[in-house]
Amino acid sequence: MDPQTPVHKDDADEDDDNVKQLKQCSSIYLSLQDCLVNSNRNWKACQKEVQDLRACNERLQQNARRNKDGGN
Repeated sequence: MDPQTPVHKDDADEDDDNVKQLKQCSSIYLSLQDCLVNSNRNWKACQKEVQDLRACNERLQQNARRNKDGGN
């Protein structure tokens, strides 16, 4: 990896369907992964990231429903 490349650039570019499906939430997902690594997989220590990811995902779902309902 190029030393100038951000740490998660390759992660997001890989064929990880879960990250690709997150779209705008992918950076929050990657922050959650970082938190889990840094806290030795302590989910309680990463609740802010969990809540941020949940909120982002809910916004995406609401937008998708609006677009579907309002679409032609």
